[in-house]
Order: sequence, then structure tokens, then C-alpha cells
Amino acid sequence: MTMQATEAPKPKGGILRLLKTIVFAIVLLGAGFGGGWFYFANPLSPAQDMLKLIDPEAAAPAEAGAAEGHGEEPQKVPKPVPEQQVFQTSYFTFPDPITANLRDSRRFLQVQIGVSTQYDEQVIKNVETHKLALQSDMLTVMSTFSEDDIAGTEGRGHLAAALKEAINARLEKAEGFGGIEDVFFPSFVLQ
Repeated sequence: MTMQATEAPKPKGGILRLLKTIVFAIVLLGAGFGGGWFYFANPLSPAQDMLKLIDPEAAAPAEAGAAEGHGEEPQKVPKPVPEQQVFQTSYFTFPDPITANLRDSRRFLQVQIGVSTQYDEQVIKNVETHKLALQSDMLTVMSTFSEDDIAGTEGRGHLAAALKEAINARLEKAEGFGGIEDVFFPSFVLQ
């Protein structure tokens, strides 16, 4: 007896099944990539995207340019700014604090005084030139105030206004022009 070896039939469905699985995986990956690109590819910059949310009409020209595919980047549109002159403020602080007796009181006030101007540097030079006379005038003004007069923020404001008036009066007398616009107290001690 001879035995013939019978060959087992080869499963043709195995190769076909493997081919179907590979094609299905490629289609699934392609669909995932396409969906992700469509969802995440935004032709607008974040600023334009926000502008689109705020004012849809303003973002329309940017979208039209991107849709046409010119390959050009969107151009920034300058925002209109109102024209307004801005002046530089210059400051000067008197080097020594001024101490004055208060009217009808045993207490005294010691303040450091600073001034500001938006005029040119000549005003500050005039203050430095006439520093001695200005300190004397400020001492005289401070001695006319009582404790009640300088109490609180409003009282300090009144003192600052009186000092500004005295400083400008002295500068106008000496130089023909005042120019001091504000008086500040970097240090304010009532003892």
C-alpha cells in the first residue's frame, strides 16, 4: 500500500482576510488624519480668531484671502489712536526736610517737599537756583497752618496748594515765570 500524501487545501481566505484588514486600517488611518486636519487646521491666527468672535465683519476680509489660497499671510490692520500730546514730567526734591512750628500748637511739622513740572528743564533749574528763598517761603507758609488745618488728606492737599502758590509766586518774582504744577510730600511727620 502506497500512501499518497494528500495535501491539505490551502486556505485562500486567509490572505484575502489579511488584505482586507490592511486596506481597512489604511482607510481608517486616512479618515482619522483627514478629520484631525480639518478640525485642527485653522487658517486664522488666534488674534484673528478672537476678532472673528468679537466682530464677524472685520474678520471676513482675512477669511476671504485665506480661502482664495494666495499663500500670503494676513496683514495687521493698525488701530486708530487718538492724537494727544503727552508731556514729560520733571521732579525735584528739596534735599533737606523743612521743620516748622504749627500755629497755636506746641507740635511741629517736618516735611520733605518735592515739586513737579511739565515745562522744560529751565523751571527745575530756577527752583535749584532759588532754593534758599523758596525754603524760607515754604517755612513761612507752613507756620500759618494749625494742627486741624493739616489733618487728613484734604488738609495735606490744602497745604500742598498753598506751598505751590508760594513757590510759583517767588519764581515769578525772580525769573518771570513759575511753572510748578504740583507739590508732593515724600515725608510728612507731625511731632
